[in-house]
Amino acid sequence: MIIERLSPRHAADYRTLMLEAYAAHPDAFTSTVAERKKLPLVWWEARLSTEPDARKLVLAAFDGDELAGVVGLSFERREKARHKATLFGMYVRPQWRSRGIGRQLVLSALTHARQQPGVKVVQLTVTEGNIPAVALYESCGFIPFGVEPMAIGVGSKYFAKVHMWRRLEPNEEV
Repeated sequence: MIIERLSPRHAADYRTLMLEAYAAHPDAFTSTVAERKKLPLVWWEARLSTEPDARKLVLAAFDGDELAGVVGLSFERREKARHKATLFGMYVRPQWRSRGIGRQLVLSALTHARQQPGVKVVQLTVTEGNIPAVALYESCGFIPFGVEPMAIGVGSKYFAKVHMWRRLEPNEEV
């Protein structure tokens, strides 16, 4: 399995994978299939920008040419929050689960965050009750610090989100 940063040339495949993720796990993502499906391909290309000033990056696990999973990182622009990054959009396709790919993606994201000047903390949210995801994040050093009740609504149901964080230590190897 190869982990690499996606670029705008991957936009169509990334879009397909994320629409699959939103449909399969509507309680895990804030975005919906309907919202994201109507966005033009240029939106997806912009999300995968590799320009030096890009504030987001998306990493992917590849099995040959096929996307097996992805995870994103966004970096704060605001001066008082530039020390924080947010992990987002974590998804591994079912046929590749339980092979350590999610862990590889998270650890790779942490390595990229550590390389960003001034970043000291990575945060994320995970749907309360998603035990495998919480276990993965905890195994990568994330600590829960609060629960947001009714964080997202899916139809007539509401789901809480667990907020987690991890400090990036200087010279730390993950």
